[in-house]
Parts: sequence; C-alpha cells; structure tokens
Amino acid sequence: MSSLPFKLVYHPGYDLNLGPHVFPSQKFRLLHELLLCEGIASPGDVLRPQRVCDEDLLRVHTAEWVGKLRHGTLSHAEVMKLEVPYSPELAEAVWLSSGGTILAAEYALRDGFASNLGGGFHHAHANHGEGFCAINDVAVAVRSLQSRGAISRAIVVDTDVHHGNGTAHIFRGDTSVFTLSIHQQNNYPAYKPPSTLDLGLDDGVEDEEYLGVLLPAVENALNAFAPEILFYVGGADPYADDQLGGLRLSKSGLKARDKGVFLLARERGIPVVTTLAGGYARRVEDTIRIHANTIVAAGEVLRELPSRSGAASA
Repeated sequence: MSSLPFKLVYHPGYDLNLGPHVFPSQKFRLLHELLLCEGIASPGDVLRPQRVCDEDLLRVHTAEWVGKLRHGTLSHAEVMKLEVPYSPELAEAVWLSSGGTILAAEYALRDGFASNLGGGFHHAHANHGEGFCAINDVAVAVRSLQSRGAISRAIVVDTDVHHGNGTAHIFRGDTSVFTLSIHQQNNYPAYKPPSTLDLGLDDGVEDEEYLGVLLPAVENALNAFAPEILFYVGGADPYADDQLGGLRLSKSGLKARDKGVFLLARERGIPVVTTLAGGYARRVEDTIRIHANTIVAAGEVLRELPSRSGAASA
C-alpha cells in the first residue's frame, strides 16, 4: 500500500554530476533515499519520467539553445552565465527533469497533487541558461499542458530565495499564466524582470513576517485569477543557514510556508505540482530535510482535506 496519497516523480539521472560545487546535485538522490528510508513514501509512490520531447522544449526554448545543450556547443560566456560546467550528464538531467515536471503535472491534474523530486530551474530563459538552470522545466510543463488543452490558466508560486527571473521573462505579457515570486530583493539576479506579482523582501526576514506577506498574496491571487493548476517552486534557500540566501526562516517556518500554500490551493480545488528549486545549506542534510518537509506538508494537507472542492476537477 502506498504511504502517500499522491505520486512522486524521480529518476537517478537527475544528478547534474557536478562534483564539488555549491549546488548539491546529489540532493535529488539523497531526498529520494530519505523519503523511502524514513517511510514517508514507499517505492510504489514513485514514478520514473521519460526525457522531455523536443516538441515540448521548443514551445519555450529556442532551437539554437536546445541544440547547444544537446551537442555541447555552448560558448565560454554561456557556460560562465550558466555557472555550472557543461557535461552530457547535465543535459540528460535537465531533459529528464523537464519530463518529470510534465509527468508530475499530469498526475496532479488526476489526483489533486504530485511532486517532482527535481526541477524548479527558474532562472533558465528561452535562449540561454543562468544560475545553475539550463531548461525552465516549469515553463515547459505549463506550455505542454496548454498545448493539449489540459489547462488554460496556470499560476506559478515561486518561493526560492532568488527571484524567478527566467519564468517571469518567458511569461511576460501572457495573461494565461500568473507568476508570483517571493524572494530576497537584495540578492541574485541583479536584473529582475517583473513577474505578475513580485514580493521582494528585505534582508533578514524571519518566519512570521514572511508568512504574513506570502499567504495573503497567494490567497488573493488564487481568488482573482482562478488558475486550473498551481506550480509550486519550493526553494529550500530562504533557510537561515543557507550559503546563498539572506533570509532567516526556520525549518518549521518553511514547512508552514509549504503547508499554507497547499491548503489555500486545496480549499479551492486547485491541483498542485511541486518542484524543488534551490537549497545551499551549509549542512546538506538541512537542505534535504527542508525538501522532505515539503512532501510531509503535502501529505498532511491531503489527509486533512481528502476530497477536493471548488472549480477544478481531475
């Protein structure tokens, strides 16, 4: 019997194969192992994705950029902007991660919730990569669902400590996709193209203030926009001991963040698909625990509200 009331998506190929790097690419494997080891999930809960097809990639990314990633022909400047070394394993990982976010979205529409144990590469633009992100898997999944008529309107709630600049730029001017980014204002990236709603926070914000800004904004957005699916970019990097962040959230505060957003969506019958995004705690175990708590929070919400209500239907 499954341990979770929803599906997880994972592939061993998610590891970006970076070696020693501030981005802990082993976290995908470690998260999967922890969820199974602690009985939070069972093997039957886990789906294995296929690589995203070119047709879906090209709904978001330029043919030139996709070709460079496939053949390893990035310029030195493009690799520097990407901030991770190129390898065939990296290309395979982002192709699989995008396939994983599409698969999770399909199951979210069916079951009300699903989680990709990877993805959230929100700095990737249509024609280049940035900040460890080569392919914008959330944007690819949104466009894939829209192209098939599975949804018309989607909302992206991005809680990474860094602004979701790639997602904002890809969906600029598109009234079918609501982009919400809550982030540390004085942090990467320097240029932040406007999301539909940006919640730029001062340095050092803690749990209470963060939740007081985020949850009312999400509630208002869901009520006004009435999306048919919510893509949740669940960054672990607002954590107080994160190396690349300057906010001061606790692990319990981050779990309350996740649970609060999930409850708001669940109460309105809006399916939710989660991806991981960033997490650079000094102890990788802390990053893994924060990501695992996102799954735990989702399980708690679905057990508290087992039947979906509202406008959306699977």
